[in-house]
Amino acid sequence: MTHDHDLVLRPTEAQTAAALNPPAGRNGGDLVVETLAALGTTTVFGLPGQHALGMFDALRRSDLRYIGLRVENNAGFAADAYGRMTGEAAPLLLSTGPGALTSLAALQEAAAASAPVLAISSQIPTAGLGGGRHGYLHELPDQAASFRGVVKSVHTVRTQSQIPSAIEAAWKSALTAPHGPVWVEIPQDVLLAETSIPVVTGGDAFPEELPPRPELTAVAAHLLSHAARPAIIAGGGVVRADASGKLRRLAETLKAPVVTTPGGKGAFPWKHPLSLQSWIEDRHTTDFLEDADVLLVVGSGLGELSSNYHTFKPRGRVIQIEADLGKLESNHPALGIHADARLALQALLETVSEREDVAAPERVREVLGKVSERIGAQELTLEQDVLASVRRALPADSPSFWDMTILAYWAWSAFDAKGPNHLHSAQGAGGLGYGFPAALGAAVADPTRPVLAVSGDGGALYSIAELATARQYDLNVTWLIVDDGGYGILREYMTDAFGQATATELTRPDYVALAESFGVPGVRTTPETLEADLAKALSEPGPSVVVLPAVLRMFAPTHLAT
Repeated sequence: MTHDHDLVLRPTEAQTAAALNPPAGRNGGDLVVETLAALGTTTVFGLPGQHALGMFDALRRSDLRYIGLRVENNAGFAADAYGRMTGEAAPLLLSTGPGALTSLAALQEAAAASAPVLAISSQIPTAGLGGGRHGYLHELPDQAASFRGVVKSVHTVRTQSQIPSAIEAAWKSALTAPHGPVWVEIPQDVLLAETSIPVVTGGDAFPEELPPRPELTAVAAHLLSHAARPAIIAGGGVVRADASGKLRRLAETLKAPVVTTPGGKGAFPWKHPLSLQSWIEDRHTTDFLEDADVLLVVGSGLGELSSNYHTFKPRGRVIQIEADLGKLESNHPALGIHADARLALQALLETVSEREDVAAPERVREVLGKVSERIGAQELTLEQDVLASVRRALPADSPSFWDMTILAYWAWSAFDAKGPNHLHSAQGAGGLGYGFPAALGAAVADPTRPVLAVSGDGGALYSIAELATARQYDLNVTWLIVDDGGYGILREYMTDAFGQATATELTRPDYVALAESFGVPGVRTTPETLEADLAKALSEPGPSVVVLPAVLRMFAPTHLAT
């Protein structure tokens, strides 16, 4: 009897001849790029450095497209967005020590948002590892230890023969639910040494599936089918699993209202009769969800932002579908189902019974009406008009990437993403500087659609160097910079908490003149002309900058009863 896993594909005579006579002039770096190509990679991001030169030299002999950014952290944000947009593991090539460590904040964001990034770093020569020689440039006592608390998995290489398998294992890890960043490190001498290892041609690192346990989905289906007031919270896991269609069918079968988290933006149609939209940071929405007798949470750990700053206290039965085992029931007791959102939703669709609930759409309209009244009473017309202008100017199928800025906080709650995987922000880890470099990565992934980046003036200074990248590769990204003279959200927080703000005011450049010095068209706009100026910039090929001088305010704390 022959088992499938016993079958081995025999090489042809031509393959054997090629393996026995590999081309001359290859090094360990060639094994890296050959393995990436064999896995289906077409594009890599990164920055060269002394210990990584063998890897970058090998790019010259490959068909891979290299996108070089100016700061490693920004390269990480670009790879993050590329991974989100394509669903592929986005390679990020880095050098040792300072270069590697500079990517940490970007990798933390990728981990928090479950974005598949394959970071491959060089390392000091093997002679300096394991207690050997010391004093190498960029040396760290244990470089991999710096990443273990951030990435999903760490893979160390010490010989050339380990390279293909280590990269394949990392690739598989990055794309197995929950997606996430992974780390591979290879010593300088291993990358530089000539190799006689055959050209890497095979690459079948299929990610493992994460199906739900059938006894758990049977219980979940029974609870949902017999619920009086079911509701659904949809998180980023629905978007990452490409499961928005299944979510919609389940909600319609159960007549269950759906609210999306900031990470789940676009997972459910904004204007659907069952859509509570994204006002998850609102007391009226929180009250509604607390009143559900069965609450289905899909692809969310119900963290700070998704639980209205941990004020959410569900009174009914909670069912949580989550691919990240560490997030399962971490914040609320639940029927925890450890599974990929797509597979779990499919299992529920096959087992739930259809509910009739003619009152559900009316209950949704009532909640949205209360939310609208509360916001309308706060005299925030400017903020709402600016956000509406951005929405009208941005084509419906264009992705947008938002930095940690007041307008982004508004977008989490009030912006119609027009579809899944369209709106992305740094709300996972919450670091500054995400918007613009991430938008560049998205433009690399799909050059046919304009991409919008939104930053405040403080966040813009983190990634201003990437205007050179945008120009060098002629990427279709329009960067909206809302200039309020400092760290606007921190200014509000400190004023509310202490009566005045400290260390929030900034000296800024003339962003329009600065953009033009990079050869990037820039325009200064007003709230009244924003829509037209932004639409014009988005319609023209290549990069552009639109600067809006404006002081925007946040809506009142929504976790407090008003």
